[in-house]
Amino acid sequence: MVRRLTLLHTSPVHVPVFDALRDRDHPDAVLRHLVAPELLDRARAHGPGAVVADLTARLEGADGPVLVTCSTIGAVAESLAPALGVPVLRVDRPMAAEAVRRGPRIAVLAALESTLAPTTELLAEVADGRPVSVRTYVVDGAWSLFEAGDGTGFRAAVAASADSVTDADVIVLAQVSMAGAASLVRTRLPVLTSPRRGLAACLSP
Repeated sequence: MVRRLTLLHTSPVHVPVFDALRDRDHPDAVLRHLVAPELLDRARAHGPGAVVADLTARLEGADGPVLVTCSTIGAVAESLAPALGVPVLRVDRPMAAEAVRRGPRIAVLAALESTLAPTTELLAEVADGRPVSVRTYVVDGAWSLFEAGDGTGFRAAVAASADSVTDADVIVLAQVSMAGAASLVRTRLPVLTSPRRGLAACLSP
């Protein structure tokens, strides 16, 4: 049985990441990629609610589940599922659930400040009343490196920030773009990323 999944990204660099994960873990799946950087720009400037109409228009007609890979607009996207008539999952939800399972002291690293509030709210949601203590960090200069196309520098900055975290049970790399840094960290703390978990949640039998 062919499984079809629509992915909505706010950066084109995420497309090969998910294609590679599909090839490795879900070779029978068909991925349809939609890329809309302007949605993140608008959400950063005016709040996630500002993208509802455009997001709805882009996702109308999806013939199966949708995975939204932008943490900033993930919650808004999930709320559109009833109107769209298809399942919509934010990519970081499975990662957040795993983080809560790992322990109550959660460090959240992001390259964009606009990601911190949605991620913190998601962790509280999946904790479902269990006590969690979330500490948030913006990786200084990382987003400028990402926008400049300096992937090596970006990943190194994220890894260095993760290695500086203490007094936590688990570290969450809040954005899909940060996942490549996980292989560079030296900390003994568990470091969680979202792409593989999010894709598996949509495609695993």
